[in-house]
Amino acid sequence: MKRNKRLVAITLAATLSLGVVGCASKGGESLETDTKNITVGVCPGPYGDMVKECIAPYLEANGYEVEVKEFSDYIQPDKALNNREIDTNLMQHTVYLEKFSADNNLDISAVISVPTAGMGIFSNNLNSLSELGEGGKVAIPNDPSNLARALTLLETQGLIKIDSNVDDTKATKNDITENSKNLEFLEVEAAQLARSISSADIALVPGNYAIASGLDFAEALAIEELSEEYKNVVAVRTEDLDKDLGKDLKEAVESEEFRNAIESGKYKDFNKPEWYVNAN
Repeated sequence: MKRNKRLVAITLAATLSLGVVGCASKGGESLETDTKNITVGVCPGPYGDMVKECIAPYLEANGYEVEVKEFSDYIQPDKALNNREIDTNLMQHTVYLEKFSADNNLDISAVISVPTAGMGIFSNNLNSLSELGEGGKVAIPNDPSNLARALTLLETQGLIKIDSNVDDTKATKNDITENSKNLEFLEVEAAQLARSISSADIALVPGNYAIASGLDFAEALAIEELSEEYKNVVAVRTEDLDKDLGKDLKEAVESEEFRNAIESGKYKDFNKPEWYVNAN
């Protein structure tokens, strides 16, 4: 009888042990399992769809369960990532990531860049930028990296000039050396720029927010040609960069499945990263 009880105890212990091994830890490394649960942070716009349509299917076919969490601004996704509330995010370019991380002492890093919609100049009243008059009101992003992008776009359109000694990625209104039309700049939170079109002569709206607001790029007065540092990136905590999570995310974005989804969907006209173009 004692021997039978001992066999039952051993069998029960083995069963419980197998049960523990088969469970995945939320938001972290799996415990000897084929399933890993991860949460991806995004902002309003096309990148949440890009995660769902172009990245998640590959990950899920390779043992992941993917949840997408949407944030209303650029600030919370990076803080949530650093605080382990999410596992990765896709909502920012390299310039923003590096500056925000440095300013807030966050230890997060870029995994790989993805096709990205450029900033557009939109207006409800003008048919071309040549119609922008003296003292025209120009709505621009208020966060430093997107503000610099907006000023650079305005310079490429001949509306202002920026000090040639200043790094384009760090330009501010104080670096404007020529403003021949005495344009008035209205600094607005990026997520609200599409709404500001009605109260300004022109508004410079980052691509993701323009698309989320239903703006038609065919009607834009000008569209930004993105440099590499302004193409959006998948980001993780730096400690995960060389772990399975970072490697698997990179593999997903480099996959043939990702490319096929990009080229057959609404992302086909986005600015493509150099690695993506060179891989053709």
